[in-house]
Formats: sequence, structure tokens, C-alpha cells
Amino acid sequence: MIESAGLSRPQLRRLLRQQRRALPASAQRQAARGLYRQLSQHPLFRRARHIALYLPNDGEIDPRPLLKAAQKRGKHTYLPVLSAWPRTKMVFQRISRHEKLAGNRFRILEPTAQRAKQRKIWALDLVLLPLVGFDDCGGRLGMGGGFYDRSLAYLSRRKNWHKPTLLGLAHECQRVDELAMASWDVPLQATVTNRAWYHG
Repeated sequence: MIESAGLSRPQLRRLLRQQRRALPASAQRQAARGLYRQLSQHPLFRRARHIALYLPNDGEIDPRPLLKAAQKRGKHTYLPVLSAWPRTKMVFQRISRHEKLAGNRFRILEPTAQRAKQRKIWALDLVLLPLVGFDDCGGRLGMGGGFYDRSLAYLSRRKNWHKPTLLGLAHECQRVDELAMASWDVPLQATVTNRAWYHG
């Protein structure tokens, strides 16, 4: 676990990104299998019909085995797509098993935007989010772009809204003792690593 005392958010973000990028390919493959074992038979995953995931980038833990499992079970799967305008907006678009993908402005693969295939985030059952760091209280440190926080901002205005379930996905090396939460940060219900669940 990383001690956060004396580190600013940018410093912490740099340190944690270095740690996950330093994991060798064999450790990444093993972590993806461990994450699959943690989540694939869990009731939250089994019950969900509409699931948003992400494609790994910058050393993020790989949820693609879960994506394939969801598609095989007939679930609707979605990936984030960045809007051309406004450039700060992100939407979630349904993808098929053999969808053609292209790199966005951050060189992250995504499907070509098609409004008819997009679904509002509040109409999803489960969102599996990438993160840079997490703590045991539901705190999440993202990449700093705020795309997920903006997409989920409606949750702070609707106290009785229960969808979607938000689970962060991470390597164990991304665990932090304590993250200072900003006013716009949206807490996670839990973070799942290749080894354990950390409930918020």
C-alpha cells in the first residue's frame, strides 16, 4: 500500500502510473485472470444486463476477459467514446464481439461514434471504471481528465438514485492508504483487484 502523506495528487498519480506500467506482460496477464476470477461469478456481474467496461491503456488492469464473458452470456456491453464536441464529454456506446475500433485523441481504442448505439450512463446496470489509485473508502484517483466524474455528476443531485453500480478495477499496487476526495469526486461502491474486493 502506498502512503499518501506529503504527496500531491499529481505526484501520487505519477508514482502510481509508474508502478502499474512497470508490471511485466506476464504479471498483467496473470492479473487479468485474477480479476476475471474475482468478478465473473459475482452476483453484480451475473445480474447486470447492460455493462460498461474499458480497454486497457497505460498499464491499467485488463478487463477484456470479462468483456468476452459478458458478450458470450448475451449481455449488452459498452465502451466509453469521447465526444468530438464538447471535448470534455464522454458517452457509452454498445459494441458487438467483432467491432472495428480506432484510436481516439489519447490513442485509446474506441468504436466509431453512432448515436443509435449509445446509452445514457444512468440506464446502465454496472460500470467498471479504470483508475490510477484507490483507497478502502471508495476513493478513486483518475487520470485527471474528469470524464467519468462529469458523466456521473448527476449522482450528487439525486440522493436516491441507485444506478449504475460503480466498481473500480485496479492492480493491488495501486492501493493508497487515504485519498483526499475533491467535491466533484464520485465515490465507488467498491474497487476490485486481481486479489480482493475493497468496499467503499
